[in-house]
Amino acid sequence: MKANRLKLLLVFLCVNTFFQLPAQQSEADRKLLADIRAKAEKGDAQSQFQLGTSFGFGNLGVAKDEVEAVKWYRKAAEQNYAEAQCDLGVCYERGEGVERDYPEAVKWFLKAAGQNNASAQFNLGDCFGGGKGVKKDHVEAVKWYRKAAEHDFALAQYNSGVCYRDGRGVESDPVEAAKWFRKAAEHNFANAQYNLGVCYERGQGVAKDEAEAVKWYRKAAEQNDDDAQYNLGVCYAKGQGIAKDYVEGYKWLLLAAAQGDENKKKAVTLLETRMSQEQIAEGQELAHNFKPHKALNSDKGVAR
Repeated sequence: MKANRLKLLLVFLCVNTFFQLPAQQSEADRKLLADIRAKAEKGDAQSQFQLGTSFGFGNLGVAKDEVEAVKWYRKAAEQNYAEAQCDLGVCYERGEGVERDYPEAVKWFLKAAGQNNASAQFNLGDCFGGGKGVKKDHVEAVKWYRKAAEHDFALAQYNSGVCYRDGRGVESDPVEAAKWFRKAAEHNFANAQYNLGVCYERGQGVAKDEAEAVKWYRKAAEQNDDDAQYNLGVCYAKGQGIAKDYVEGYKWLLLAAAQGDENKKKAVTLLETRMSQEQIAEGQELAHNFKPHKALNSDKGVAR
């Protein structure tokens, strides 16, 4: 028994050591890293930021080291380098390489946002919208989302649309909401594509156009957005904006229901009562073979 435990411990240690090793460093990476480090140590802010990024993401063959990343981000940030100020704020916001500290994150986001850094402006909107490090203030959140949105920052464009749709920090304006949803949707952002589809289906802020709604639902559904998959499935089942097709509708409803919503599961069961066994089998095969398209990263600060 002791021998088996020892073997398991050795395997664990070997595996753990393996996964902490940096990627194999090429000669080109070694030379580039040496050049960046030399400039960083002489005080070049851009090189300090680049070195921080290398440690933050484990690039150029170095092992990921969040503490070392913070060290170099801070050096560049203290020289008023906006991208480093933003990334240092992110480190404080997430507790990566430092203790989580929302007020400190806001401090650095403000410095970068004052230099028109769109990511920092979006992050400030997120902080004001969620009351992280500052008092919750939707008016201030909209202000910063708009600043970032005007720099063509997709997540900020989407959040601006949500604020105008819901009257959150600004007077409700369906036309303005649809405008910002469209801008984000054109960046292939699934949440925005889904919401733009809703605008067209209901005639909110745009002329009602069920075929256009189907177009945008499909774009989001192909990125595995479950609400868009559900709405697209309903459109096919009803022949709304597209020719009626129970098999195609069933496929999309199955995909939506697979993500766990009970109401979507009920819709699958209801549609099955109108279908033959052959149609059900065909729809199941289509759903099984579905492969979602790559989605725009939206892991933070995005309202529904």
